[in-house]
Amino acid sequence: MKKLLCLALALVMVLTFGACSKGDGKKADTADSNGEVAVINDLDYIKENGKLVIGITDYAPMNFKDESGAWTGFDTEFAQAVCAKLGVDAEFVEIEWDSKFIALKAKDIDCIWNGMTISEDVLNNTDCSVPYVKNAQIVVMNKDKAAEYASVEDMKELTFAVEASSAGATAAEENGLENVVEVTAQTDALLEVASGSSDACIIDITMANSMTGEGTSYDSLTTVCELTSEEYGIGFRQGSDLTAEVNAIIAELIADGTLAALADKYELTLVQ
Repeated sequence: MKKLLCLALALVMVLTFGACSKGDGKKADTADSNGEVAVINDLDYIKENGKLVIGITDYAPMNFKDESGAWTGFDTEFAQAVCAKLGVDAEFVEIEWDSKFIALKAKDIDCIWNGMTISEDVLNNTDCSVPYVKNAQIVVMNKDKAAEYASVEDMKELTFAVEASSAGATAAEENGLENVVEVTAQTDALLEVASGSSDACIIDITMANSMTGEGTSYDSLTTVCELTSEEYGIGFRQGSDLTAEVNAIIAELIADGTLAALADKYELTLVQ
């Protein structure tokens, strides 16, 4: 009787484990005996789903909403062009930038595609695409104060707003700027300066060019100096076969002029 009971309990455990493994349809990350990440067949995964789920934030001119509330921007149109060649839909999901890698590994999203600077942190947590757009981290402040701060040394006592876990936050640390306030998004960093809550902010030059200066929502703000030079990439899961596939499509979009036309439209500089 005890043997039968043990067998029955073992069978229940096997069935329960199997149900948990299959429950949400998500594949777990796999590694070989040396701890190296195995190839993940994301290409079939997204084709079965019929869509590529893309993690973004509201970040002009890369991803932002038009008057009708639909997503548009350089990265939005770029992603749609790539998805058309993959034969899937592009689905855009707003994420918390600070937890982007967690969302990617959990398969809440399939990639991070939002003007993401290729950094050591990104390379350690994603399988990154080839770089496609040039960028820089710059200081933005009110026009009436800009003349007083010609260098980073002049700014040491200022309070800076930066997006949490962003290239701007890294630039502040690398330049010894200690009075830093972390906010959820780069748009929030601009708002901090415009409202007077912070003296300056550090954001991407792509956003600064789009959202500050004459004729913009922040016409009282201006750029002061460049802290870093960098490049944007798309982050896929480590070991994902999507990386090579998308890289090949990027090469096609460069060759046929599609990417150059988008860069001209949104006033960006492509990586040569």
